[in-house]
Parts: sequence; C-alpha cells; structure tokens
Amino acid sequence: MSIVVEHDKRRRQILRKALDVFMEEGYEDATYQKIADRCKITRTTLYLYFRNKQEIFNFSIKQFMAEVEQDILGVKEDTALSAPIKIKKTMFLILSRMEENQLLLSVVLHYLLSGNEGAEKAKTEGSLRDKRMSKSQILVRRRTIRLRHILSAMLIEGNKSGQLKEIDVGATNDLFYSLLEAAIFRLTVLKRKSSAELKKVIELLVDGLRV
Repeated sequence: MSIVVEHDKRRRQILRKALDVFMEEGYEDATYQKIADRCKITRTTLYLYFRNKQEIFNFSIKQFMAEVEQDILGVKEDTALSAPIKIKKTMFLILSRMEENQLLLSVVLHYLLSGNEGAEKAKTEGSLRDKRMSKSQILVRRRTIRLRHILSAMLIEGNKSGQLKEIDVGATNDLFYSLLEAAIFRLTVLKRKSSAELKKVIELLVDGLRV
C-alpha cells in the first residue's frame, strides 16, 4: 500500500514540476529531458511514470477535469441541498479549482490557442504537432460537455421541483458557462489571483432564478 502511495506522490510531483517547465519554455521547447532535469531524476525514471511529454500534459488536463467532475457530482447527488444551492455550490467549486490550478489553466490556454493558430496548416501538412493538439482539444471538449450536462440536470431539477423560475435551460447554462470563461480569462490573461467578483455575480444570478 505504501508503495502505491509513494508512486502517486512522485507522479504528482512530476506533474507540478512539468507545469513549471511548460510555462517557462512553452510546449514545443519543453523537452522530456528538461522535465526530467527539473524533477531531478533520470529520463529512465521518468519513463516509469510517463511515456512522453504529451502524456504528461494530457494527464494533467485529465486529472484536473476529473477532480472537478467528481466534486460537482457529489453536490448533484446530495439530496439535502436545494437545486439553487446545488447550482451555486457547483459554480463556486469550479472557480475554486480554477484558482488552485491557475498555472495549469495558463499552460493549457496557451497550448490550445497555439493549436488553433496552426489549424489551417494542419489541414494541408497534417503535422504530428497539430494531431497531438487535436487530441488535447478533444479531451477538454469532452470533459467540458460532461460538466455542462451535469449543470443542465441541476437546472432541470430546479424547474421540475418548482424551486426555480421557468427558464430556458440551454440559454441559462450558456450564461453560467460564460462566467467560467470569464474566470479563465481573468486568471490566465489578467493574472488575477481570485474570482471573488464573479462569485458575487453568481450569487445574484442564482438568487434571481429562485421562485
């Protein structure tokens, strides 16, 4: 059991160090060797945990979004909470996760934007770099859709139970999602450390939806 715990601890340490390298060097210049050097381990040891830097990067994204999903599923299944409280708590949890993982969000945003810039080139050249980009984009898109489905379920629950006003679920979901996008912009581009202002907006929005 202790071996498994130690293995997971080392994996998390590698991910944290790798993010520093990605942020400082950019994805293309962040070599496998640089990541190993930053972690103060050999390439051979690093191979025990990750096959290449792409796997490190994708695992970081997957782990972050899986943790977010686990958080909000716990809220969704809590029968002691009303629908408005579930929605508010869900949004706050996501914002808190974003704040805790600001570095990861910055790296992912830069990575995906770089991929979009090379989209036309990929159509004609089909480079390996852009194919790798698309895999990460698919990972983010799938996880995002799942999170939005969970939020939609909460909105529908609120409608059916009479706890929320009659609303357009799709449009309301889009509104909440736009607030999360604003949070990403503030945390990654503007380098804000907190999303306190957006939390106040969410409070007002949810309270406005109550019957």
